[in-house]
Formats: sequence, C-alpha cells, structure tokens
Amino acid sequence: MLQEFLHRYPRWVVLTGAGISAASGIPTYRNDRGEWQRSEPIQHRDFIEQAAKRRRYWARSMAGWGFVGSAQPNAAHRELVRLEQAGHITLLATQNVDRLHQRVGHRHVIDLHGRLDRVTCLDCAAMIERAAFQQELESLNPGWSRQVAAQRPDGDADVADAIVEAMQVPDCAACGGMLMPDVVFFGGSVPRGRIAAIEAAIREADALVVLGSSLTVYSGFRFCRMADAMNKPLAIINRGATRADDLAALCIQRDIASTLAELQLSASSIPTI
Repeated sequence: MLQEFLHRYPRWVVLTGAGISAASGIPTYRNDRGEWQRSEPIQHRDFIEQAAKRRRYWARSMAGWGFVGSAQPNAAHRELVRLEQAGHITLLATQNVDRLHQRVGHRHVIDLHGRLDRVTCLDCAAMIERAAFQQELESLNPGWSRQVAAQRPDGDADVADAIVEAMQVPDCAACGGMLMPDVVFFGGSVPRGRIAAIEAAIREADALVVLGSSLTVYSGFRFCRMADAMNKPLAIINRGATRADDLAALCIQRDIASTLAELQLSASSIPTI
C-alpha cells in the first residue's frame, strides 16, 4: 500500500512524532490510544512564572539529559534518510526535540518544537550547548544522585524530592537572565516562521506523510488540515489511531521502520527523482 502511494505521490513532506524515536529508547508521552501514560509535562507559563517549577524541571533534566543526549538513531530514521537521498522527501518536520534525524544525516529538517541540545536566555537570547550547561548544573549541585527511578520523555527523569528542593539553577552568564531549554513547552507557541515554511513545502509537495504521531496536539494536526485544504493526500503510519485518520487517504497501524523498509528503495523498485 505504501509503495503504491509513493509511486503515485513521489514527493513528500514528512511529519514525525515521538513514535519514531521510541525504538531509540526515548519514552513517548501517549500510548497507542493517544492517552497520557504519565503525568502531564511542564507548561510554558509555569516554567516562566514559578521558580519551584523551574527547579523541578532542571533537577529532572539534569538526571535525564545523559540518556537522551546519548540516544542513537534507529532503523526508521535511517530509512527516512534513504528516502530523502532518493529525492522523495522534500522536507521533514519533526515534533521531536531529540535531533536524531540530524544525527543520522537527514539534511532538510525543521524542528517544529525546538531542540533539546541547546539552552537559551529569555532575556538576551544567548545560546548555550546543553552539554556545557549540564556541567554547570552538576558543578552547582555536587550532591545529586545519578540513580533515577525511570526515564521520561524528552530528557526528563524521576528524581527524589530532596534533589528538587535543593536544586541550584545558574542564570545566564552574559546578562543574568532566565535560562530555558530551546524548546516549545506545552502551552507555548511555535514560531510562525516554522509553520509558514512547512506550509509552503506542503504546497509544493505531492503529499503529506505523518509518522509516529497521534496528532492529538494541534501543532502537528494543523498540517493535516492544511494538506486537506490544499487537496494534498495524507498518509499516516502510527501504532494506533490518530486525530487525522478521517482526513487520510492511507492509514497504516504498524511499526514504522518495518513499513518503510518494505518500500525496498533501490534503482529497480523506486527510481531516484
């Protein structure tokens, strides 16, 4: 089915969600039914307005960063690179913040919700590499334990309440401002330029393909509505049902990597554009 879809619509914009990184060991927020598996993540306003929430976030991030920072791309990421190299993916937009698409060599990527490997100052816009910021956190908090109960999505991890209460968070070295991961938290706004670039790419492509997202959050679902308004066909590969299934020309509820691998990209099966 997917091979026929690709032959008919050879130039795709691809939107990926947490499901594509699950095989890399990064937990997802929702199960196959789109239901929360854990407590809801921090909200943008809470991070900005509540020092206690910021301490909690950075304490958990300090414990979880090493795991997500060392995660490796999986077979699904590699299959998408092959599709891009063959000319079938004109743009990949990802809701993930793990940078695994770039790490495996994908070239044309928009990080819809930002990137976890950077920290930004909300006052002067200075950027700090997350790995360097981790060293600052560990230096200020020498007694923290590397023993965590469980990894959570997006570099979060369970830690003891005592670590949260004692957490020391550095300010921006350049201006003393508030530091935040360079990501769009729940309740935050995706920069309009990213949305416009993805919309323009969908307009020029033959189809939109969604991989590993329930599309419950509007920031991804909006592009399915855009494609529908443009009369661009939509294909969805996801373990469970999604919010946009009724808009899709093709829905496949299977493992992403094995489904993509069945395309059998080669000179004899699907020509390079």
